[in-house]
Amino acid sequence: MTAADDRDRAVATLRRIAFLLERAQASSYRPAAYRAAARAVERQEPDRLHALAAAGALTELPAVGAKTADVVARALAGRPVAVLDGLEQEAAAAAAGTPDDAAGVLLAALRGDLHAHTDASDGATPMQEMVLAALELGHDYLAITDHSPRLTVANGLSAARLRAQLGQVEALRRAVAPFDVLTGIEVDVLDDGGLDQDPALLDELDVVVASVHSKLRMDRASMTARMLAAVRNPRTDVLGHCTGRRLTGRQRPPSEFDAEAVFAACAEHGVAVEINSRPDRLDPPHALLDVAVAAGCEFTIDSDAHAPGQLAWLRAGCERAAAHGIGPDRVVTTRTADDVRARGHRAPARA
Repeated sequence: MTAADDRDRAVATLRRIAFLLERAQASSYRPAAYRAAARAVERQEPDRLHALAAAGALTELPAVGAKTADVVARALAGRPVAVLDGLEQEAAAAAAGTPDDAAGVLLAALRGDLHAHTDASDGATPMQEMVLAALELGHDYLAITDHSPRLTVANGLSAARLRAQLGQVEALRRAVAPFDVLTGIEVDVLDDGGLDQDPALLDELDVVVASVHSKLRMDRASMTARMLAAVRNPRTDVLGHCTGRRLTGRQRPPSEFDAEAVFAACAEHGVAVEINSRPDRLDPPHALLDVAVAAGCEFTIDSDAHAPGQLAWLRAGCERAAAHGIGPDRVVTTRTADDVRARGHRAPARA
């Protein structure tokens, strides 16, 4: 192997560690440190990298500390990396289960993910890294759904920034084919139920996930009216994390709304109800999933990933779906990317 191969192995090792830390729900600063080190190592000439390793001076590189330097040195030399081996074992143990149980069957049937963020809004990495991680997981497609402009805390995309992103998606799609990258947005539902983006631009997207992010303690009647307006908007394809609850960290109770009315409208207007797989959301709650199933809704099982390793969180969503008898036939993300596009572009409604 060449010195360049050694460098590439070190970069891949650092990124794999970051991925596994994200998958295991580690604090965000830990995978961020490994990803920053990977970027620094990737920029180095291979011979200089070997020279620094031989001199025990890898920490002279920006963003490379003692722990990441040890990983790089071992990877360059082709030696085992204990932290990676340990994380791989933990991941294998966590993934172990009955492959033919209902959740396992559903997970195997998933083809893609319709809710993922990049560093264009509040995600941790560029679009390319999210797509490569989805490809590695065996997905067929990934929708890029960064936030809309009103959500300034998440660096939401203005119409101009979203327009620029569409060009980036198209270029990346060509590069990774036959894997497909879908254009999309997680659009904020405004107080009156409107969607926070230029309607003409929303019409161009493959996937529009509409989510409530503000005034979550709005009274029940007002929240119901707000959500019904969003669901009835012909540009809405998916109702994202419908209650807005948070289960960990800074916990937040679910918002209150007439679930029977909202899910009936979802079924009537062809809006899928998202089963959000994030461990801090797991939204909708079980009681509301019962209501959505009874209403005849379709579903998406999404990661709401903000980092590459979080794309592997879909098992939790599959377990929730299986617990309510939701099979692959009612899950949009078991279908092809072309099917997703066709479902989103309901010509009569969008005319």
